[in-house]
Amino acid sequence: MRNATLFAAVIAVQVVCPTRSSAQGQPLTAQIVVTGTGEARVSPDRAAVLLGVQSRAATVTAAAADNARRLRAILDTLKSRGLGTDQLSTVNYSVSPEMQYSPTGNQPPKVTGYVVTNSVKAEVRRIEDVGGVIDAALVKGANEVTSLQFFSSKADSIRRAALSAAVADARAQAEVLARAAGGALGALVEISSAQEPIRPMPQLLMRAAAASAPIRTPIEPGEQTVTATVTARWTFVGGR
Repeated sequence: MRNATLFAAVIAVQVVCPTRSSAQGQPLTAQIVVTGTGEARVSPDRAAVLLGVQSRAATVTAAAADNARRLRAILDTLKSRGLGTDQLSTVNYSVSPEMQYSPTGNQPPKVTGYVVTNSVKAEVRRIEDVGGVIDAALVKGANEVTSLQFFSSKADSIRRAALSAAVADARAQAEVLARAAGGALGALVEISSAQEPIRPMPQLLMRAAAASAPIRTPIEPGEQTVTATVTARWTFVGGR
């Protein structure tokens, strides 16, 4: 994993002064409230490819048979490339008629054929294998590659890095406020966090014709960015 690059950005700051009294009649301690943010970046090392076969024929039996033959060849090829059964899953199977409608509208529509579609998700655990998986599927008869999503296997450590940067940013802001107000930062009273989920990086791919020649599909996963936000409250110790 590429070393996480941390970023920080000021969001909001607030000084809470003792403007009211507690139930015991003592004034509340002045507080400093700060919101800080942090980011961490990582290069994805895994991917999920959604690919499939769409078959057309005059009868539903012929369309289904063609579809099954081509998809079986695709699955066998992907397994021979090292993908296990736990990395391959069917996500859609559909059968629908193709209709011909009367230009005048006074005749009932006619069924002219059938379309069978079978889509499979392939989870690729090495980013350098993604292009080869797509190429192999196309060569064996896939004519749909509808999405490609990138993931990171280090998601938890990236979240922690972003959270650490957010806390450091919040404390730095609070210390600046305390000094500017002529005092110092006291004890931490409260801290809470909010993190954006690490979303897969999607790339939509166009429907492709089945390939009959070797292909070299280039794949560039780029980077993922995770952002964390913390809100923290410290007591303010006034200068003497």
